[in-house]
Amino acid sequence: NIGRDGTIGRVDAHGKADLFVALPEGSVGNGIRFAADGAMLVADYKGHAILRVDPATRAVSVFARLDGALQPNDIALAPDGTLYASDPDWANPDNGQLWRIDRDGSAHRLESGMGTTNGVEVSPDGRRLYVNESVQRNVWVYDRDAAGALSNKRLLIRFDNHGMDGMRCDADGNLYIARYDAGVVAIVSPAGALLREVPLKGRKPTNVAFGGADGRQVFVTLQDRGAVETFRAARPGREYGH
Repeated sequence: NIGRDGTIGRVDAHGKADLFVALPEGSVGNGIRFAADGAMLVADYKGHAILRVDPATRAVSVFARLDGALQPNDIALAPDGTLYASDPDWANPDNGQLWRIDRDGSAHRLESGMGTTNGVEVSPDGRRLYVNESVQRNVWVYDRDAAGALSNKRLLIRFDNHGMDGMRCDADGNLYIARYDAGVVAIVSPAGALLREVPLKGRKPTNVAFGGADGRQVFVTLQDRGAVETFRAARPGREYGH
């Protein structure tokens, strides 16, 4: 949301920001992922949908409707093209939901009665799904099968203070977690060990993404600064491989 809600901005390599696309009236974007064909997929938390933006024409269409959704927040894209969406209820911290969106655009509610579901990510091998709960400060991990179904939910790590927002995995499966109000990105191993924290200038990081020529540049959005900060990671993001 650049300048106003309902927009998506683009920042170039020199830090210059401009408007990339304005979403249809009544839509406000949240989490963004890019599909294998280059299409931009956007969680529309007001329209209760997953939008698809054509990167060439910037035409916006509805990829999936999430009937019964609350406020679709973040999305994760599995290696096979399956999407997962967190769906928090910010007014009720015990009413969070989790969705799966198949490649044909069909949506399936996987879980309800969760905490404030927010960051969501799939492991590099596609066999795990991670979901965090901002208010409860939990990070959950599920086993994921070839059909995209989830099982064996268990706690990966819990933090004693501050919140959480977006997450991304590196190529080794370590989670980079935006720690809202803590002013850091926490790096957590697949075994649930806190490996290190990367300090930021802002206090309220909202999301992280890997990029750059070698996939090792991490970009962090900061709500309090209205800025994007960046740092170098030891390993590339999972989309960039080993």
